[in-house]
Amino acid sequence: MPPKIRELLSKLQSAGFENRGGKGSHRNFTHQKGSKITISGKTGDDAKQYQIKAVKKAVSEVS
Repeated sequence: MPPKIRELLSKLQSAGFENRGGKGSHRNFTHQKGSKITISGKTGDDAKQYQIKAVKKAVSEVS
């Protein structure tokens, strides 16, 4: 069972990403080290595979 969008958002925030807002269901996150990522979808939706990979990559880049 894939994680929910809210779980991906919490991983990003715990890694130091800041939510810079967005339009509609999109959320733009930035990190002080210059990394950026956009996550779309409602918080209760299942995350898509490409979103999971993107979050893992973004978190590993700033670690």
